[in-house]
Parts: sequence; C-alpha cells; structure tokens
Amino acid sequence: MLMTSEWAFILDEADELSAMILSSEPVKRLKEAYAVVYTDVELASQIQAFGRMKEHYEDVQRFGKYHPDYHTIMKKIREQKRALDLDDRIAALKLAENDVQDLLDEISLIIGRSVSEAVKVPVSNPFFNSGSSCGTGCGTGGSCSCSA
Repeated sequence: MLMTSEWAFILDEADELSAMILSSEPVKRLKEAYAVVYTDVELASQIQAFGRMKEHYEDVQRFGKYHPDYHTIMKKIREQKRALDLDDRIAALKLAENDVQDLLDEISLIIGRSVSEAVKVPVSNPFFNSGSSCGTGCGTGGSCSCSA
C-alpha cells in the first residue's frame, strides 16, 4: 500500500480523534476511578483474591457438581463477588467503564454511518443498537432476517 496524502490525512485525523477521546471527561473519570480502586492496597488485594478464585471456579466448571470442591468454590466466589459489587469505589469504576464504552460506541456509529448507512456496527448498549440499518439492531444478520 502506498502512502498517499489521503492516507496521511486519515492518519492525522485518527490521531486527533484519539487525543480527543483520551482527554474527554468519561476517560478522565475512568482514570480517576481506576486510581482510587487500585491505589487502595486492601481493595486491590481483594480483587487479586477474586481473580485467583475465578481460576478455581473455572477448574470446577470443567467437572460441574461432580468436583469435590464444587459447593465450597461456588459459595466463596459468590461471596467475594458480592463484597466487591457492594463497594462504592468498584461501582464507580464500573459506571465510568460503561460511560467510556458508550462514548466509544457512539463514535463507532458515527464513523460507520459516515461510510454507509448499511454498515453494521456492533455496540454494547441497546440504545445505540436501535438505530441500526436493519431496524432491530441485531448486528449479525441472522435473527432479524436482514442481509448482513
């Protein structure tokens, strides 16, 4: 592929868009929430312990209820997840992550529609999905009988 002035312009615009995203309010809030969560040593260790428990959980899932530690692991992982979910700092981090994801979804839709209305853009938020070109927002072309 040859580098033309059009490609150089597109790359410059992509760099500018990237800088705008990184300096946006949702990304700033995400960075702040991330710092709050991971600078707290106790909370960070709880998250690491939950990660280790998830590994045990995955091992148990291979055998299901026939695994000797099935009930113990299932109970512990639910307790740890609940404890983390009830922490206000974790909740703020999740909300900030969702805000950044919504921003990225919206930008993806704008870029996709600037190419063509027929472009299918997978998004995580059903609000953005409703405006897809197939009408139902499936994004796959399978269940809604649109032609992907």
